[in-house]
Amino acid sequence: MRWIWIDRFDEFVPGQRAVAVKNVSLAEEHLHDHFPGYPLMPASLLVEGMAQTAGILVGEVRQFSEKVILAKVKRATFHQIVRPGDQVRHEAVIEQISAAAAATTGRIWRGQELIGEVDLVFSHIDQNLSGLEFPEENFVFTAQFLELLKTYRRNPTESIRL
Repeated sequence: MRWIWIDRFDEFVPGQRAVAVKNVSLAEEHLHDHFPGYPLMPASLLVEGMAQTAGILVGEVRQFSEKVILAKVKRATFHQIVRPGDQVRHEAVIEQISAAAAATTGRIWRGQELIGEVDLVFSHIDQNLSGLEFPEENFVFTAQFLELLKTYRRNPTESIRL
C-alpha cells in the first residue's frame, strides 16, 4: 500500500506553485500510536505531505517523464502541533529547477496559522551521474499518485491533462 499524505489540490500553477490539503482524521491508524491518549500528526508525515505536494509540482514541469525523488530536507521547522480534526494546507513554491535537481520552499498552514516551514531539494534521478541504474518505469509518479492532480480544476469545464 502506498501512503498518500495529501487529499486534494486546491491550487496548481504549473512550474511555480501548488497548494494541497490534508484532512487529519482519527481514522488514520498511525495516530493511535502517536501518542496513545493524545494523538498527534507526526512531523515526519507533515514533511512527507510537503514532499508529495512539491514533488508533484516539480515532476509536472517535465510532464512526469522523469523520476523525481526527495534528496534533502534543507529545513523543517514546526511551530504548532497538528491533531485529529485539523485541516492543513501545504503550500509549495519552486525556487530553482535544473536538469539535475530542483529546490522548493514550503509552508504548512492550519487556517491562517503557520504550522511549519519545510524547504526541500529534489533530484531528477534519470539525470544522475553516479552510474546507478534505475528501472525504466516511473516508480515515483504512479497512476494512484497522479490521480491527486486531477482533484484540481481551473474551472468547472477544464481539467489538467496528465
